[in-house]
Amino acid sequence: MDRTESLLRTAASPPDAATLPSTPGDAATPPSAPADAVTPPPSAPGDAATPPPSAPGDAATPWPSTPADTAPRRDPRWVGPALVVLLLGTGLLYLWGLGASGWANSFYSAAVQAGSESWKAFFYGSSDAANSITVDKTPAALWLMALSVRIFGLNSWAILVPQALLGVASVGVLFATVRRWYGPAAGLIAGTVLALTPVAALMFRFNNPDALLVLLLVLGAYATVRAVETASTRWIVLVGVLVGFGFLTKMLQAFLVVPVFAGVYLLAAPTGFWRRIRQLLLAGLGLVVAAGWWVATVELVPASARPYIGGSQGNSILELTLGYNGLGRITGDEEGSVGGGARPGGGGGPFSGQTGWLRMFDTEVGGQISWLLPAALILLVAGLVLAGRAARTDRRRAGLLLWGGWLLVTGLIFSFMSGIFHAYYTVALAPAVGALVGIGTVLLWRERRAATRPAAPVVAGGRRPGRWRGPFATVTLAATLAVTVWWSWRLLDRSPDFHPWLGTTVLVTGLAVAVLIVLARRLPRRLVPVVLVLGASAALAGPAAYAAETAATAHTGSIPSAGPAVQGGFGPGRGGPGGRMDGGMAFPGGGGPGGDRDGGTGQFPGFPGGTADGGPGQFPTRPDGTGQDGGTGQNGGTGQNGGTGQNGGTGQNGGTGQNGGTARTAARVLMAARSRTAVPARTAGVPAAARGVPAVGWAACSTPGSRAPR
Repeated sequence: MDRTESLLRTAASPPDAATLPSTPGDAATPPSAPADAVTPPPSAPGDAATPPPSAPGDAATPWPSTPADTAPRRDPRWVGPALVVLLLGTGLLYLWGLGASGWANSFYSAAVQAGSESWKAFFYGSSDAANSITVDKTPAALWLMALSVRIFGLNSWAILVPQALLGVASVGVLFATVRRWYGPAAGLIAGTVLALTPVAALMFRFNNPDALLVLLLVLGAYATVRAVETASTRWIVLVGVLVGFGFLTKMLQAFLVVPVFAGVYLLAAPTGFWRRIRQLLLAGLGLVVAAGWWVATVELVPASARPYIGGSQGNSILELTLGYNGLGRITGDEEGSVGGGARPGGGGGPFSGQTGWLRMFDTEVGGQISWLLPAALILLVAGLVLAGRAARTDRRRAGLLLWGGWLLVTGLIFSFMSGIFHAYYTVALAPAVGALVGIGTVLLWRERRAATRPAAPVVAGGRRPGRWRGPFATVTLAATLAVTVWWSWRLLDRSPDFHPWLGTTVLVTGLAVAVLIVLARRLPRRLVPVVLVLGASAALAGPAAYAAETAATAHTGSIPSAGPAVQGGFGPGRGGPGGRMDGGMAFPGGGGPGGDRDGGTGQFPGFPGGTADGGPGQFPTRPDGTGQDGGTGQNGGTGQNGGTGQNGGTGQNGGTGQNGGTARTAARVLMAARSRTAVPARTAGVPAAARGVPAVGWAACSTPGSRAPR
């Protein structure tokens, strides 16, 4: 039998196989790991104060249940090769032509270069080796790239390859997480969906912090799964530590999953209520320590002995965390944010789009993440319906709540946050979408498969339990595929010049397969795998085409976007709204929609591959006149604020920041000076002489607390 049919049979195991771990495909761990069994190991009697999910009470629930298998079997032979193919394919997608993006987001590349030259700059995440000012994020993501540059030298591959490897690792960890409770077929589907999500293909080929954040959150989900299995204190504390390091990567965005992880453990861990509470308190302590050690260090070091905190109003990392990168993103009240004042567009402004329930499906965001989002939501609801009144410790329901909670909490916050929001933030949704698609598909197929077997014995009252489950699963699978291919057709229609035949092909093929799923009982057995392969191909063709287009396109600037240009929205991710910018440095301000202003700048002088001359910035002068010294840029390009040239003004490269200078502007100047000569003062109103820094230029290129939208 070929591998496709073997995969089908594994995913379509009888009802008893739906309780894990009871079949080869659903093995939670190999026999050599007794601690992973459903019951706790003899050496840890305290870890199981209450019966595990296989307790007799589970048998009375509508969800099929069997006694726990204390000797889980290994995966089928095809699983290992299939996983290798998935990981190698992901690596190829994320690494192919990676150097074409150059320095990608040069704001972070400047900080990576500084960290490779100075350990102090490495620790603080400074934009320059002289430690003048930090980036406006916590620095964990920069640490990996800076270490790579220290080892391999300063080049685009050394900066971007670690990001691609983080993507491969995320796919592998997601597979392992889903496989533990739902089997290898579900894990492989989940990993494939994550790998082919367009925004994932974008961010794992880019040097923004989101790549490391995704890996840490998926690792946190894996640790939550392990903790729930045996009520393990070690694993739940590890969850807190991983989320804490997520905070060191992208601040409060990492905390969006905290209530979900904690709630699932509180609901499903097989131990007493108060013990669960104590364990969660310990996990919270681990989170505080992992997230707080760096923050405490920065706050306790005298301001004169460290760089200025970029993006803050008062040189405080706590202010930056709770304000601009915290609640300000939710409320839209970001002090010192770009432009200031009220924003159009439903509160979100030009860098946020329209808020509301459909934000994840709109023109700017839809093509990035929403291809399988309707399927994930449908399958989540269907899985919970099938779970019915399952026992408190039922793992399958716990897994649905884990990934469904992740998707709903994060997705709703993204949909309604009034502050700065960019479409690439939605990469944080991709693991949850992949997991729900994999889990829901396998669970529904098992139920459908069970309906074709001999009827269950008659129980009291003359009824057979669960007779509705098979038809429900069949119709739901068909409807999910139909909705998915219809939405893919709509998304592809937004890019009429991008493979115009693809949308119609996906729609027709998917609808035909949906009909065949309903009629599958009448099909020859050997045709069923063919039908399933066609259905999967139709569902994944759209995002796969977008992901391939993303990998084939160079992306630079601060607001990248996956896939081809779409009607009425962002272009193919090379710049800001309305246009592509020349010169290698893309940033919003290539004009408004339609692009009627002169665009970005060239690469940095003195940076490998850079050019010296930059185009005019969006705002050639400050509103109140010229810069501090009234000079022009070093090479004749007008500076963003009319600042001075070589030693600190923004004239050198013709800055592109919005409404005044930013930390990004300082990074350009500092990169141009190669971080070894005079550096600008940190911000307006900060005494430069107190830090041993020449008091030139920076006051002319930055207003207090202003920053690039990121």
